[in-house]
Amino acid sequence: MTAHPPAVSIGSARFGGGAPLALIAGPCVIEDQALCLLVARRLAALARKLDLQVVFKSSFDKANRTSLKSFRGPGLERGLEVLAAVKSQTGLPVITDIHQPEQAPAVAAVADALQIPAFLCRQTDLLVAAARTGKPVAIKKGQFLAPGDMEYALAKVQAHGAPCLLIERGTTFGYYNLVVDMRSLALMRTFGVPVIFDASHSVQLPGAAGGYSGGDQRFVAPLARAAAGVGIDGLFLEVHPDPERARSDPGSQLSLDELPPLLEQVLAIDAVLKAGGGRS
Repeated sequence: MTAHPPAVSIGSARFGGGAPLALIAGPCVIEDQALCLLVARRLAALARKLDLQVVFKSSFDKANRTSLKSFRGPGLERGLEVLAAVKSQTGLPVITDIHQPEQAPAVAAVADALQIPAFLCRQTDLLVAAARTGKPVAIKKGQFLAPGDMEYALAKVQAHGAPCLLIERGTTFGYYNLVVDMRSLALMRTFGVPVIFDASHSVQLPGAAGGYSGGDQRFVAPLARAAAGVGIDGLFLEVHPDPERARSDPGSQLSLDELPPLLEQVLAIDAVLKAGGGRS
């Protein structure tokens, strides 16, 4: 059981500090502007309906795809144009990931926070470049790391004065599989920063689909509910209007129609937990 960490804001969305659970969501990769705006408008409407703080997330480049033939995204310049359009047309703050230190300044000029991919969470130059922008940095825990090891990644960001959040996204369990150790959520919260649970990437089956990663979407909802019961500051979900046709992570994205009932359940669990006092 850990006290609520101090709040970190991504644009207008507040994570931690005892605030209600906030959401980071969007399609895995920017397929085109029309798709991102469709998803973002649905998210904005849901935010108003549920009194929920939402940050839009999508990647301009999926540099760690399994196969050379896999779709990576539109690239930095066009991707940032799409994210800027999402911000201006929906009012949602945005976050996206960077893979190279030199991408940090351009991304920080548009995005409200920078995300560090799990595979790159130990890359010192990348973490420092993100931190030097002054924007909040969300670090995904590597599938290969114990939760306690994230203290060192966190220190690299905090040494340069940037606010930080940590994201749990499962741990490698043999070949082609991940498991979620719910203890990691509580352990990482002891570092005094908000912790977010990525229910989508936690159900990935890495490399299991013959040249790309599979996933078992059936477990997104139960894992999200379980994480809310442990105590988290935010939930990360990849959503798509037609997951089977998604150009990245089709097996682990939720359909937009599945999102409202799951959020209602998770928010109800979060409200009960936080009504019990200052600890969760």
